[in-house]
Amino acid sequence: MPEPKIPNQWTKEFETQLYQDWKTHGAYNFAWPQPKTNAKSQKQLPIFSIDTPPPYVNAPVHIGHVTTYSLMDMFARYKRMTGFSVLFPLGMDRNGLPIEVAAEKEFKTKLTTISREEALELCRKILERTSFASVESFLRCGISFNSWTVGTNPGEVYETDSPDYRSLTQDTFIDMWKQGLIYEDNRINNWCPGCQTTLADAEVAYEEKQTQFNTIIFTVKETGEKIHIATTRPELVCTCAMVVFNPQDQRYKHLNKKTAITPLFNKEVPIFSHTIADPTKGTGLVMMCGGGDLADIRFFREMGIRPIIAVTQDGTMNEHAGFLKGLYVKPARKKMIEELQQQGLLVEQQQFTHRSPICERSKDPIEFIAMPELYAKQIDHKKKMTAFAKKLRFFAPESRQLLLDWISSVSIDWPITRRRFYATEVPLWYCRSCKEVIVPPKGKYYQPWKQECPIKHCPRCNGTTFDGDSRVLDTWFDSSISPLYILKWSRDNTLYNAAKPCTLRPQGKDIVRTWLYYTILKCYHLTGKLVFSDVWINHHITDEQGHKMSKSIGNIINPKDVLDRFGAEPFRLWAVTEGNLERQDFKCSFERIDGAGKTIVKLWNVSRFISMFESPEIQPALEPIDLWILAETNRIITLTKESYENYNFHTPALEIKHFIWETFASHYIELAKNRAYNTEGKFTKNCQESALWTLHKVLDTILLLWAPVLPFITCKIFDALRTKNIHLEQFPSTIPIQTMNTPQEQTSSQEPTSNQALNQTPSQIPNIGVDELVALNTTIWKAKKDAKLSLKAPIKQLTLPEKFKQFEQDIKGTHGVETLNYGNEVNVQVL
Repeated sequence: MPEPKIPNQWTKEFETQLYQDWKTHGAYNFAWPQPKTNAKSQKQLPIFSIDTPPPYVNAPVHIGHVTTYSLMDMFARYKRMTGFSVLFPLGMDRNGLPIEVAAEKEFKTKLTTISREEALELCRKILERTSFASVESFLRCGISFNSWTVGTNPGEVYETDSPDYRSLTQDTFIDMWKQGLIYEDNRINNWCPGCQTTLADAEVAYEEKQTQFNTIIFTVKETGEKIHIATTRPELVCTCAMVVFNPQDQRYKHLNKKTAITPLFNKEVPIFSHTIADPTKGTGLVMMCGGGDLADIRFFREMGIRPIIAVTQDGTMNEHAGFLKGLYVKPARKKMIEELQQQGLLVEQQQFTHRSPICERSKDPIEFIAMPELYAKQIDHKKKMTAFAKKLRFFAPESRQLLLDWISSVSIDWPITRRRFYATEVPLWYCRSCKEVIVPPKGKYYQPWKQECPIKHCPRCNGTTFDGDSRVLDTWFDSSISPLYILKWSRDNTLYNAAKPCTLRPQGKDIVRTWLYYTILKCYHLTGKLVFSDVWINHHITDEQGHKMSKSIGNIINPKDVLDRFGAEPFRLWAVTEGNLERQDFKCSFERIDGAGKTIVKLWNVSRFISMFESPEIQPALEPIDLWILAETNRIITLTKESYENYNFHTPALEIKHFIWETFASHYIELAKNRAYNTEGKFTKNCQESALWTLHKVLDTILLLWAPVLPFITCKIFDALRTKNIHLEQFPSTIPIQTMNTPQEQTSSQEPTSNQALNQTPSQIPNIGVDELVALNTTIWKAKKDAKLSLKAPIKQLTLPEKFKQFEQDIKGTHGVETLNYGNEVNVQVL
């Protein structure tokens, strides 16, 4: 009995040796400039670039991150096998509010209560501890990033808080400022009292909350009529500027152009009709308040009214609130209601569920206050953004609507400044004498809050003292340059021109309105073009209850626990077979990951069996059943390549898994193994070699098809069989097939005289479906089992349909058939 070339068992310990070797030798480095391919041709490999989402490193990555990055790795590995130079860098997002929130939680200190330098130092401590944990999980999972070394060269690990990255962010700011795409304005914005900063609409989440509709009494000045208005924000009566009713609401037409007197504050405000009022909500009358909600803000903007703001930056009421001054919003609301009750001005209170805006990060209720902020223009470019959204290739196509819906909802320019600390600083100074804005030259990282102005004299008034801007930029203003950064825009024009546009943006559905949209917008402002070709949108890996994994909720599954228990390969196979992440969420299940491990073992055992036999160096003339399995293999190759080209690894993974278990292992190998062994010399040399060549060819194909999905086990097996690195091989094309000569030209005992491969044609390949062959074998095995016989027991007589005649020698040898007849249906007579 020949000895297998492959060890007895697959073990996850094999993975450690491989990923450490890949890391040590820089197996997936992005070579730039590209080395010359040969002396005759200087043609460069086409570049496939992946704008990987840099994960926040305020805590170790969770299982959802590792799942989606594993899928991205499959994209990268496949493209390398199809002749691309793949730019697949790892980025680490180390900017913004999430880092500060983590620092505040860890050190139990509000950063707004300590010095800026102290706040930055606490943030750095958080980052030093967590970044390596993220990298380690990615490495162990076999993700083939270009490099594991932090640096500024193409493909190296980049960090969004590095001076190099931040200087590019500031360069983009300077370009946009000079083009008039950034301006300053004092207007009402979303404000988080907890985070103490302005927020863009994209950073506002919504939560269904139980609240009260308080129906309160206003008085009509001209008539003395008492009118009832329902509000959830009675503490903002002090900012009421108008009372409105719907033009179609007949109940209130007599009030049009009259005057209402507000309760307690006795302020006179006009009454008008306006479509913003909903006749079915509350009493149908609405008080329009400064900063009550987004509808109020839009109304004031539309009407050209300057709103009164009664809430301060820290969430307390200001001087406009009169007797409520100094109270936080909730206590102020309670006191206002008490006063209204005492004055007989509260009619009723009703509980109802209200969709309330909250900070996406801290979950604090959003207030609306006016502050001077910098804005990037977007309203004027909505048509162009819509055109880009329609031009992009989306995977899956239905994800396009997420972007279109967001673009449609954009109603104000993008507020890009934040009043926080750990982020890229606004690169501006202001002349203390004349307030002239000083914009520095590009190419350096500036910290105006602590650095001197780069010029000595103001160009406008010749002043010599300057104040640096203390604000920072929205973290999305940083993140939205990621494709430009990895392609070295404005830094290495040769690479940028060779690689533009970036090929693929893979990302989660929850940040379409932020990362995807802002990247398209900002890169259009900077380049005038669409910055990438394809967008792959993933859904979520959820916990066992179907909830999205979130650091804030605390339902994170640590990938280290999964990798320690199962290793990378069962996890990767589970990730690609459990569901199509382009179209649906799916749950992380340890039981299902363990189940995927059985296919890993099956692939190992099949490979180990085949490794006992040497593959013929030259393709022999092939027996009918070998032609049949090769035709099935070609079908799998075609389906797999077409699917991989569209980032669909789920469908082929299921097909290949079924092919290994059922078609190949349980049926073809069982039928072909007698020819492979040929222990009694019953088969000709060609007949045996046809089986051996086919076994090896199909196995090689399976390994190559699954190399992007299962990089460890395919590498280990292929090296044992071929002493080659499978990840340097080309992706398989359909197999050319050499057929047997006709009986008139050659008998079955003769050796083939031609080694020339012929392309398959339908007439040369047995027209038998996989299901038919499976059903035949199953019927025979069942007959033996029903007779309480061993599966190796002989069959006295077997009747088969004529179509199976081409497989006669394999069927007789496998099932021990003494007499084989042909008829209309299968009939089994056991001994």
